[in-house]
Amino acid sequence: MSGAEQREKMRAIAARLKEAARAYYQESREIMSNREYDELYDTLLTLEAETGTVLSGSPTQQVGYEVLSELPKEAHAQPMLSLDKTKDASVLKSWLGTQRGLLSWKLDGLTIVLHYEAGELVKAVTRGNGYIGEVITNNARVFRNVPLRISFHGSLTLRGEAVIRYSDFRRINEQIPEAEAKYKNPRNLCSGSVRQLDPRITAARDIYFDAFSLVFAEGMDFQNSHQEEFRWLESIGFDVVEFVPVTAENVETQVLCFEERIAENDFPSDGLVLLMDDIAYGASLGQTAKFPRNAIAFKWSDELRETRLRDVEWSPSRTGLINPIAIFDPVELEGTTVSRASVHNLSILKKLSLGIGDRITVYKANMIIPQIAENLTGSGKLNIPAHCPVCGKPTAVHSENGVETLHCENPDCAIKKIKRFAHMTSRDALNIEGLSEQTLEKLIVAGWIHEYADLFTLDRHRAEIEKLEGFGERSAAKLIDAARKAENTDMTRLIYALGIPGIGLQNAKLLTRYFQGDWNAFRAASVETLCEVEGVGEVLASSVRRFLEQEENRRQMDHLLEKLHLKAFVSESGGEERRYAGKSFVITGAVHHFANREELKAYIESRGGKTSGSVSSKTSYLINNDTASGSAKNQKARELGIPVISEEEFLAL
Repeated sequence: MSGAEQREKMRAIAARLKEAARAYYQESREIMSNREYDELYDTLLTLEAETGTVLSGSPTQQVGYEVLSELPKEAHAQPMLSLDKTKDASVLKSWLGTQRGLLSWKLDGLTIVLHYEAGELVKAVTRGNGYIGEVITNNARVFRNVPLRISFHGSLTLRGEAVIRYSDFRRINEQIPEAEAKYKNPRNLCSGSVRQLDPRITAARDIYFDAFSLVFAEGMDFQNSHQEEFRWLESIGFDVVEFVPVTAENVETQVLCFEERIAENDFPSDGLVLLMDDIAYGASLGQTAKFPRNAIAFKWSDELRETRLRDVEWSPSRTGLINPIAIFDPVELEGTTVSRASVHNLSILKKLSLGIGDRITVYKANMIIPQIAENLTGSGKLNIPAHCPVCGKPTAVHSENGVETLHCENPDCAIKKIKRFAHMTSRDALNIEGLSEQTLEKLIVAGWIHEYADLFTLDRHRAEIEKLEGFGERSAAKLIDAARKAENTDMTRLIYALGIPGIGLQNAKLLTRYFQGDWNAFRAASVETLCEVEGVGEVLASSVRRFLEQEENRRQMDHLLEKLHLKAFVSESGGEERRYAGKSFVITGAVHHFANREELKAYIESRGGKTSGSVSSKTSYLINNDTASGSAKNQKARELGIPVISEEEFLAL
């Protein structure tokens, strides 16, 4: 390749990287995977080294991109540079040399700078382009764990990462009925949440802040140790990113220890950070145009497996979006067997040039989510369905912001009905036990369910239901009895059950609380009134209003309400509801009394408590059924004097 050809390739790569970074940082969306971005970035670095040329505006030289929003802008007192990175743990060993370091999680959220004066939080600014950020002080005040007042009254500046936990991410996505409207990952959701103009929306997103750098603390001496800085920050009320001291002798072992815990983490992380503990020595190393030399990032090497694409399953949703899912020969990845991966949309599917029988490589993004890395065959011989796989009606391709998606636009599509009714009868909605999607399909096909109210007239078809495959006299009676019990419900369940676009369980609770359980007041509320509800902005308010005004929706709601008995509204201020108020819990290991850790977290938070993914000085209890374990969390809890309790001890509190 000639020098001119190399430079042309560099320009093309730089343009693609800039476009991807602009989408990621400014628009909170992704047009390529992290893996593809890293590969292009490394290729550009190699070409720059080979040619000895760095083009103007190269992504390898720029720290970030200009922020675009209506939030106020402010320049950082000290530039916030990126970190150099490696995927080879042995590089960390040689990089550290004879020095002592601190190895911590590299959190995948949005970097924030906090400023305190006289013990009060006075300003919070996003990283922005590394030199100029956005002022988000009002939003930072409603983060779950940012202290508004601290015991230190000198001038203080620190940096940290704002993150949304996986459990909260899943909860928020579950509240969004439309598949195409769901957030792609916690990082995108966090970015949009932190930069809201309305702090009420930020407050509803449960954002956590983990400090990872102390910039300035007036009059303080930390004995030339970043570890002492971290300990001090914890002592005055900040959650600090989890870290362990390391040397060249044990850094590779500690990397493996972190890796083993990825699957159980409730927070998004895309690697590790190794920081020189010696402050003066680290500062003496200086910095490049883009990287400080006192720290380096470690990114997990993706475990790739080659396999063969056997099919693409087209999965319709209740909104009409038809999602492509790749089905391939099973392979072992990161300790589990995988055979399916979402392809997300038509644009990605076309970019991969997929065809049945193609040889593909697959990996787990951040060691968790199965993804297709590359198509080794690239046949492109995959037909996009011209008809819905369920109802057989024509499909349509929609394009928005350059992303193509496939849709079934038939309003009477059976899968839409089935999934709408499945949502209405789900546990957090009207909760009719025994009505699976398979059973609903039988009842809909038989013509016994046309609208929501029909769910409560199944006793009219008892004899016919008893004759259905898989049913009998006893199971039919059980189903009808479950429907009868579900007639007694409350306004929160009803609002959630209706599947109003954008309104999930948490929003349903807030609406019920605001209108004090008055269904008629809710139904008649204007957009302006709905905007007064905590966590409901103009977009959601308009969505609710549109839904309530549609004639067919009004008709079905009227018929449904004739069958239901709404319970009187009861305030949530009782003692049981607040039994864990003021307490913060960390959960680790297997649980026995709850279905999983998420259910235990929900139990704590529904009773006024808080949960966190890491142990800090603010933790009240660490819940671990193996109380004698030598795990890192148990050790840290003991160091901080925090009780380690079993589930039984927790329930007895």
